[in-house]
Amino acid sequence: MLLRNAVLAAMAGGQPYGLIQNAAIVVEQGQISWAGPEADLPSEHNGVGEDLGGRLVTPGLIDCHTHIVFGGNRATEFEMRLNGASYEEVARAGGGIVSTVTATRDISEDDLLVDALTRVDAMLAEGVSVIEVKSGYGLDRDTELKMLRVARAIGRARSVRVMTSFLGAHAVPSELKGRADEYIDSIAIPTLEAAHAEGLVDAVDGFCEGIAFDIAQIRRVFDKARELGLPIKLHAEQLSNIGGTRLAAAYGALSADHVEYADEDDAKALAASGSVAVLLPGAFYTLHETQLPPIEAFRAHGVPMALATDCNPGSSPLSSLLLVMNMGCTLFRLTPEEALAGVTVHAARALGLSDCGVIAPGKRADLAVWNVSNPAELAYRIGFNPLERRIFGGT
Repeated sequence: MLLRNAVLAAMAGGQPYGLIQNAAIVVEQGQISWAGPEADLPSEHNGVGEDLGGRLVTPGLIDCHTHIVFGGNRATEFEMRLNGASYEEVARAGGGIVSTVTATRDISEDDLLVDALTRVDAMLAEGVSVIEVKSGYGLDRDTELKMLRVARAIGRARSVRVMTSFLGAHAVPSELKGRADEYIDSIAIPTLEAAHAEGLVDAVDGFCEGIAFDIAQIRRVFDKARELGLPIKLHAEQLSNIGGTRLAAAYGALSADHVEYADEDDAKALAASGSVAVLLPGAFYTLHETQLPPIEAFRAHGVPMALATDCNPGSSPLSSLLLVMNMGCTLFRLTPEEALAGVTVHAARALGLSDCGVIAPGKRADLAVWNVSNPAELAYRIGFNPLERRIFGGT
């Protein structure tokens, strides 16, 4: 495959966006074999190729934090809250995570996949090539394994790469309310071992927060992950600062996610560990949060910042990574270049992937071709999808 007369946002090199005007890309056997100014195209590749008419080409987008596999939805409680119901009233009516856990436990594996694919298809239509998928709405052995099997099935049903995260330490199920330590030791850790034995886990995640699990409880999960040779991630400092980000950094985490309440010491810790700060503006927006993540501290200390949808039925019912880019700019004051890096090169790093996220020889030919010529347009527009085509593994 030879693509020519393109504007290339390679997301690598010294130029902003790694931008190359009048560019060409050569794809062979699913990989990029050459990319650069068309005037420098090696003679052996100087065929007719396809004229892209000056369209923008970026790496395929990467959604590095989703809860896209779940049963039911929470539209009713969304309406209840807008009609004045309190959090307690919603919970008494069976709302909140309990309702999603119940629905996810009750739905069949086949139907869970069908539901998930509707969200996946929306993402693919916006140029996404990699999706991270978490468990965490089962909170029992059978349902957590079911969610992870469905996540793996997504990658077989669609032309997309799926990375899985075991999130057994997401919440305490209602049947063990007030017994978080018992849940960690008797359910979460044994289920992690079972999921790993089935080859269902690429990374281990947790929710370190006052309403979820404390440092000591998450540490036990991470110790098991380390024993199994699995990388870790963490939902940290979303609602308060209890030390989750520094815990994640101490374990050399791939990423710390949310991090609205992180501080400069957290930024220093992430910089030292090489961990990515994953920003999730959809949850910030939905929860009417006002505490902004410490963007300037992340910049000052060189912490890579990724962006993701956090697609889930409660706090971020969002499946548009293009909208996330706009939100990252408008809500968090990222630049459009930072936003595009956040859904390409830094998102790949947040998943421990080194073969995608940039356009360079030897990388996977996961590309998005857009009906624009200026990469800032991808973050600038709202509710507009300029994707012309998606190329996945050279196809």
